[in-house]
Amino acid sequence: MSEATAEGSGGSALVTDLYHFTMLDSYYRLGMQAPAVFEFFVRRMPDARNFLVAAGLEAALDYLESLRFTADEIAWLASTGRFSSALLDRLSDFRYTGGVYAMPEGTVFFASQPVLRVIAPLPEAQFIESRVVNLLNYRTMVASKAARVRLVAPRAQLIDFGMRRAHGAEAACFAARASYIAGFDATATVEAARRYGIPVVCMMAHSFVQAHML
Repeated sequence: MSEATAEGSGGSALVTDLYHFTMLDSYYRLGMQAPAVFEFFVRRMPDARNFLVAAGLEAALDYLESLRFTADEIAWLASTGRFSSALLDRLSDFRYTGGVYAMPEGTVFFASQPVLRVIAPLPEAQFIESRVVNLLNYRTMVASKAARVRLVAPRAQLIDFGMRRAHGAEAACFAARASYIAGFDATATVEAARRYGIPVVCMMAHSFVQAHML
């Protein structure tokens, strides 16, 4: 069930918050490149939740392994006039070189438990923060909800049929995968089935019934 898609692979390295570039520039100017540890965890459980289910690790790893700046992206950053030439020169060779320690997807976790830990030179560990959190949050939210549905319906066939309500096509595919990890049986989203190897099932619209009643 690979999540190696255009978006899951990381997309643009500019998909992050501006302050990561300003901090990166500062760290390099000051020679602050000692190893640092960052952790993804939940400070407290959401209301009416007593556990969560980890998801999004594969997408995060795809991002870290493929993180690169293109010449066009570096040129755009230069055009803003915000950053030093020393930083811009470094970006063409910028890579994530650190380690990742994480719970397997589908693992139940609780407040204050590290779901994912990165150990890397400070500039690298800092820069990836927003994107990694982005990749883990939504998938974990969906997997946690799906697991609760499975618990209350242990023998039912559970199918993801949420594409039309998802916040975009990619979100629909990510939700299908997260639901499957947490115990759903299938999806109705064809691209999610093709991309991740999830069983796909066919539904029927009410309009199809109405069309035959004319």
